[in-house]
Amino acid sequence: MTKNNLLSMGNVGIVVKSLDDAILFFTELGLKLEGRAMVEGEWAGRVTGLGNQSVEIAMMVTPDGHSRLELSRFLSPTIIADHRNAPVNALGYLRVMFAVNNIDELVARLIKHGAELVGEIVNYENIYRLCYIRGVEGLLIGIAEDISKNNY
Repeated sequence: MTKNNLLSMGNVGIVVKSLDDAILFFTELGLKLEGRAMVEGEWAGRVTGLGNQSVEIAMMVTPDGHSRLELSRFLSPTIIADHRNAPVNALGYLRVMFAVNNIDELVARLIKHGAELVGEIVNYENIYRLCYIRGVEGLLIGIAEDISKNNY
């Protein structure tokens, strides 16, 4: 019998150029800033494999308190790759998906803050209305509104 050691997911990490811009965007999306701090030194580099590092982080939490995004801005070492504008069929992490209310109003509001709709808002079998957007710094974000409860 195999024991399940997994208890929960702590957070999803996203590296950004501007921590302030990312905090503003994810706040507009509906997350709350839980805390902001510097993570520095050789001990942190032992975890990441980057050696001595200096990273400013901000922890964002969803309204239900169950999910978090850790936004990181590397001061050192310098950033060596940029995957933000990779198409949705690129290998690796694709996107973070959020459950929302009133997807039309939210998308309109996020577009006013610089987001771009990737394709269109689609209806999936009268269960969800969903879409992908490119948010702050080109980050791919999924949003989905559960419409099944409106279909009796």
